[in-house]
Amino acid sequence: MVEPPFRCSYGTQIRLGANAFVNSDAIFMDDAPITVAEDVRIGPRAQLLTALHPMEDHERRRAGWERPAPITIGENTWLGGGVIVCPGVTIGENTVIGAGSVVVRDVPDHTFAAGNPARVIRRLDGS
Repeated sequence: MVEPPFRCSYGTQIRLGANAFVNSDAIFMDDAPITVAEDVRIGPRAQLLTALHPMEDHERRRAGWERPAPITIGENTWLGGGVIVCPGVTIGENTVIGAGSVVVRDVPDHTFAAGNPARVIRRLDGS
C-alpha cells in the first residue's frame, strides 16, 4: 500500500514486496533500482535517493553528471518518519531505522540504527 502523495523519478525501477506499506509524502528517486522486501513499513516523508553526483570533478558536477546506485530494504524492516536512505545502501532484514536518520552506509540484519549519519545502536534479538 502506498499512501498519497507519493513522488518518484520514473516508477519503473521500484519493487515493493507483499504487505509493504509506504506512508504519505514519500520520495523514491528511482534512477537505479529500489527494492523494498515483504512486510516493510516506511514512515511519512521518507526519501530513498539513488543519484550520486561527482564530488571531486567540479566540471562534471556543473554539467549535471550523475551516477545512480541501487537501494535495497530487507524483509520486515521499519523506516521511521523522515528517514533518508542514500545511494547504494542496503538495509538488512528485521531492522529498524529511527525517525529522521540519514542512512549513508549499509545496516546489518536485526539491528536498530539511528542518527545523522545513522549508526547501529543495538542488536534486535526478536524476543
